[in-house]
Amino acid sequence: MKMSRVWAIGLALVGTVAGSGGVLALNAPHTLRHSRSTEQHLAQSRHAAKPHTAAHAAQPAAKSTKARVAANDASPRQEARLTARGKGRASARRVALTSRRHRFSERFTASSFAQGDIFAGDITAGEDPLVRQAAIDALGDMNGTAVVIDPSNGRILAMVNQKLALSPGAEPCSTIKITVAMAALSEGLVTRDTPVQLAGFRMNMTQALAKSNNLYFEELGRELGFERVRRYANQFGLGELAGYHIQGEQLGQYPDKELPASEGGVGRMCSFGQGVSLTPLQLGAYVAAIANGGTLYYLQHPTTQAEAAAMEPKVKRTLDIAKYVPDLQDGMAGAVEYGTARRLRANFNELPVFGKTGTCSDKGTRFGWFASYSDSPQGSLVTVFFLEGGRPTFGPRAAELTGEFYKNLWDRNYFANKSQQEASAAQPTAPELPVEATQAASQ
Repeated sequence: MKMSRVWAIGLALVGTVAGSGGVLALNAPHTLRHSRSTEQHLAQSRHAAKPHTAAHAAQPAAKSTKARVAANDASPRQEARLTARGKGRASARRVALTSRRHRFSERFTASSFAQGDIFAGDITAGEDPLVRQAAIDALGDMNGTAVVIDPSNGRILAMVNQKLALSPGAEPCSTIKITVAMAALSEGLVTRDTPVQLAGFRMNMTQALAKSNNLYFEELGRELGFERVRRYANQFGLGELAGYHIQGEQLGQYPDKELPASEGGVGRMCSFGQGVSLTPLQLGAYVAAIANGGTLYYLQHPTTQAEAAAMEPKVKRTLDIAKYVPDLQDGMAGAVEYGTARRLRANFNELPVFGKTGTCSDKGTRFGWFASYSDSPQGSLVTVFFLEGGRPTFGPRAAELTGEFYKNLWDRNYFANKSQQEASAAQPTAPELPVEATQAASQ
């Protein structure tokens, strides 16, 4: 009997030691000590990491309320638990060896589903009716908005639930990571393949964007510093109106001061945008600039078809980002292929889509973001799906709806019809003949 107890305790100890690496990785603290030297954290690898390679390290658990919700955009994983068998001291000892995890449960007061007709007040006469209907059908009964933009000129092709789309915005959650990534690339801090040393593991930008890793972007934020982070954010259009005389558009805010250290400082601002207010139009305008190689257009929302036909693009500024877009795009492709946005592929596989999810919450409301752009022979489309609500609302759900949107367009031959329309518009028209020549030709 004594031998069996010793044997059982030995097995429990071996299991605990063998699994300690995983446990430590899962419970690694989010607050990293900031090195004075960038070299200590950001080291160029001897062998460049292959694009679209998932990180093997487990995501560290978040501490605060928002960090727990926003730690990554994937659904929570089932955690294995050791169970004690038998009675007496052997059972008590095994329980003592078991690492107990306390589940965090957040209470939401907002509904994820629409109350009434949320599209009733929209101004739609100048929109593309096919694009609008595809977005409405994809959104379904979810409480949210969808904005679709032509990145070649800044025209808003559809904006459903305009009241929410034009609101003061919300915390951007992990979508803020694409602005931080571009700032770090522009400053030469990293490339897509540069391994960044984190708590117990390394990760590069492709992996960090695909998996929406907070620790990676907290480290980039600390290395950049608040002033550089804010300067790039403002350059990319955050903190200013995105539209050109769009009636009802309200302004999202980018703070002038860094968050206090007790609230996570610049690291928390760069990992999921705490303290920042971002609108769907601001995010859409910036993603459109990524899609077209650096032209930040004023967004325009024609109110009639005549306005749409006569619309002239209006450039706000040109961003020097073209050479960095492939590095950023690699991680955004990874998000859709194997990362936090992979639900999109459950609905749509016909065209490449590059995107970034975001999930976080504030005062009982959860936010779910997905910003993306597609690639097709007929040109790109930029989409921003933004959801508000409770537990059913999160970034991967917004990505799933985006896939449904593209499927709707594909099933309705949108891309084929657009190609035919462009071909017809490109054909030269025969010059009109004088009346006399026409009569002579008919004789």
